[in-house]
Amino acid sequence: MPGRSGLDALKEIKKIKPALPVLILSIHPEDQYATRVLRAGASGYMTKETAPEELINAINKVIAGGKYVSAVLAEKLAVDLEIEARETPPHKRLSDREYEVLLLIASGQTITEIADRLTLSVKTISTYRARILEKTGLKSNAALVQYAMTYGLVDWPPEKGRS
Repeated sequence: MPGRSGLDALKEIKKIKPALPVLILSIHPEDQYATRVLRAGASGYMTKETAPEELINAINKVIAGGKYVSAVLAEKLAVDLEIEARETPPHKRLSDREYEVLLLIASGQTITEIADRLTLSVKTISTYRARILEKTGLKSNAALVQYAMTYGLVDWPPEKGRS
């Protein structure tokens, strides 16, 4: 497309019609461009070398509400996700509320104090704590404190008067 990139066109289309399925057909190799357009909202990505019958399959899949990527791209995305999961610290996978509870536990507050502070039940805070332990692979509050200190999430010991 002279004068603009397919990525720019996709972003503009998605601003106007966010739910519209868009299949990108490009001259650019998948490894250079596909991830960017998928993150920008494309429903699929294909190179112009793709066989015509595969193009028809992709169009039908996207029209039906699905996503389309080639087998090669699917494998690359799976590998990228695996690498990302290994490199992403576990606290980045916590929900906002779980992260907040982690910080409060790591700052030395009890489950009851946290429940009072967040106006939630002790049982709810205990559930958040259990999820945090599961997602981080840790076993105790002491391990949570050590983890939070290691990643610089809290200062220790907590400052007096700070809660």
